[in-house]
Amino acid sequence: MKFYVREKVFSFGDNFTIKDIDGYDAYKVVGKVFSFGNKLHLYSMDGRELVYIEQKLFKFLPEYHIHMDNSVVAVLKKEFSFFKPKLHIDSVFGSFNIEGSIFAYNFTVYRNGISVADISKRAFAFSDTYEVDINDNESYPFILSMVIAIDQIFHDNRDK
Repeated sequence: MKFYVREKVFSFGDNFTIKDIDGYDAYKVVGKVFSFGNKLHLYSMDGRELVYIEQKLFKFLPEYHIHMDNSVVAVLKKEFSFFKPKLHIDSVFGSFNIEGSIFAYNFTVYRNGISVADISKRAFAFSDTYEVDINDNESYPFILSMVIAIDQIFHDNRDK
């Protein structure tokens, strides 16, 4: 299933809208405004919190914890690499690796070595915009939370 993740331009904090392939709102992401580190909540359109994403501070490389149902279900860590960005995720859903292109605009998500999602960032968009193609047997909110973390790590502070 395809989703389109777009950061809202004129808002306080990191806020995103996530639309499905037909252009309907599927999820929304709301970031805390005055906090140390990134703290973002992914909500269903009826207002239920599905995922909470929290940046861990004082780490050599970026690290994010992904919470579902008030417990940590995944730890996302950026790996040290020279040319292509790489991330590793230990989760209750399996072991994930994310490999990106040299400019961090295209990513592939692998679970246990098998491709489960493709992420591509639009190069000439007014705001950070991603197209995400997720396999149907994966947890959409979980994979979309990885996209939000990728945006925070690679693209959030570049223009500020």
